[in-house]
Amino acid sequence: MTFDPAQLPDDVASLKAMLIAANKSAVEAEERTKLLDAEIENLKLTIAKLQHHRFGPSSERARLIDQLELQLGELVELTAQGATADELAAQIQVKAQQRRSSPTVPRRRPARRPLPAGLPRERRVQPAPKACACCGGERLRKLGEEVSETLEREPARWKVIENVSEKFTCRDCESITQAPTPSHPIARGRAGPQLLAEVVFNKYGAHLPLNRQSEIYAGEGVDLDLSTLADWVGASAATLMPLHNAIEAHVHAAERIHVDDTTVPVLAKGKCRTGRVWAHVRDDRPFGGAVAPAAVFYYSPNREGEHPQQQLANYTGIMQVDAYSGYNPLYV
Repeated sequence: MTFDPAQLPDDVASLKAMLIAANKSAVEAEERTKLLDAEIENLKLTIAKLQHHRFGPSSERARLIDQLELQLGELVELTAQGATADELAAQIQVKAQQRRSSPTVPRRRPARRPLPAGLPRERRVQPAPKACACCGGERLRKLGEEVSETLEREPARWKVIENVSEKFTCRDCESITQAPTPSHPIARGRAGPQLLAEVVFNKYGAHLPLNRQSEIYAGEGVDLDLSTLADWVGASAATLMPLHNAIEAHVHAAERIHVDDTTVPVLAKGKCRTGRVWAHVRDDRPFGGAVAPAAVFYYSPNREGEHPQQQLANYTGIMQVDAYSGYNPLYV
């Protein structure tokens, strides 16, 4: 809290009263900050415990986690806004007085990680002064420069690529010649490869369902129905199937593979089911192998399915697995 020198009383008693009130206000603000910090830590611990048991059969946990995360975000924002303008001005004034009283004390700067060097840089040079701020002289010469970096992100930008195939007619035989149109990732589809890659990654890598992607794209001015996105995902999977088959053949040609499964939450009608993702890994680098490592993944709705029998029926090498009984039929 700051005081206007013109409004300060002359008697000592009034000054003491003002200082006591200011001190009381600062203590109360500090107590509020401590309570908010304690509640934030409690929410973080609760969210961590729920996330540890998140992949259960009920979707109530997921909704509770979302609510707690929203509450946590509001508390963090409230804590950041807890310092009023007067308190910030008082802090600035105290720091200025400390610098004036002890100019030889080195300034402690917060430790910050440098921004990634691989990001493109956009140089914005501020307008140079026309005259000296001290004497008004105009004979200025550049001495150096100070560069401050700001991390920024450009929003997604939609565009339509027009592939033009011009037609030409021959003056000699009057036949028509036209350049072939470029091929598309999906036959008779209007989605470009980068858009398809983003949709597929958002669904499987970022776990963003197609209905939410459709809502996000609609908010950006592009209407893409859920059925359209689903068709794109299915067509992309069919297009990438030869690559999957090549990786699968490479993995199963190894003398030794590692097989294991992990749970994955699956959206279902009215609830969240638990599916299984199976990984077959070929990696002989710890044993001195020079062949490139690779992994192939499969999905099954449960662990009691026929995945081990179907995908490993013809494998004849060494399979390193856990003690799951579902592998037993492979050794019969």
